Amino acid sequence: MGIVDLTDGEPTPRSSGPEERLREAAAAAAALGVTHRETLPFTNRRLFDEFEVRVALAKVFRRWRPRIVIGLGDKTPLASPDHAQAVAITEAAVFYSRLTKWDDTFAGLPVHTVPQFLTYFLFAGVPQVPHGHWPLAVDIAPHLDAKIAAIACYRSQFPAEKAHVFSRVRSMAETVGIMAGCAAAELLASSRLPLTTDPMRLLFPHASA
Repeated sequence: MGIVDLTDGEPTPRSSGPEERLREAAAAAAALGVTHRETLPFTNRRLFDEFEVRVALAKVFRRWRPRIVIGLGDKTPLASPDHAQAVAITEAAVFYSRLTKWDDTFAGLPVHTVPQFLTYFLFAGVPQVPHGHWPLAVDIAPHLDAKIAAIACYRSQFPAEKAHVFSRVRSMAETVGIMAGCAAAELLASSRLPLTTDPMRLLFPHASA
C-alpha cells in the first residue's frame, strides 16, 4: 500500500514548515502500515490541473503499477481549492498511465493500465456520492482506530482546540456503517458499476469457506 501527496501542504498557519509536515506524514504512514509514501514537488495553494502534474503522477503509477488507485472524488466544501484540482489530476494521471507511444514523456517507463480507480469524499454532511458515481461501502470497523490515530499524527493541523474532528470522523464512519449494515464503514465510489464473479464472497466477506 502506498500514498502519494501532490504537495507538502505548506504553508499552513500552525506548522513550523515542510520538515514538520513530512515528519507527520511519515508517522501517519507508519500508523496505517503504509509501505511507500512520496511527496511530489508541487506547491500547496497553487496546485492546478496542468500537464506537468499529470505526467508526474502518471509516472508514479507506471513505476509502482498499482492494482487500485483511490483519489478524491469531489471538491471539499469550504476547504482548499487544491482538492478540486487533485480530482482532475488523478483522473488524468490514471488515463496517461496507460497511453502508448509516449516513451519520451515518461522516460521509458512501461505503460500501466490501472485495473480499478476508486474515489473517496470528505463529507461535510450526510454521506452520499455525487450523481454519476456508484457507491461502494468498505467495512473498516477493525481499522477505524488506526485511521483516527493516523489523522492524529498531524498534530500541527489538529491541535487540542480541534479535537472535535476525531469524534466527527468516528461518527461519520459509524453513520456509513449503519447504512451498510456494519459497525463502521468508508464510502468509496466508482464511475463503473461494482462487479463481482462471486456474490457470496462479496455479500459475506467475513464468512469462513
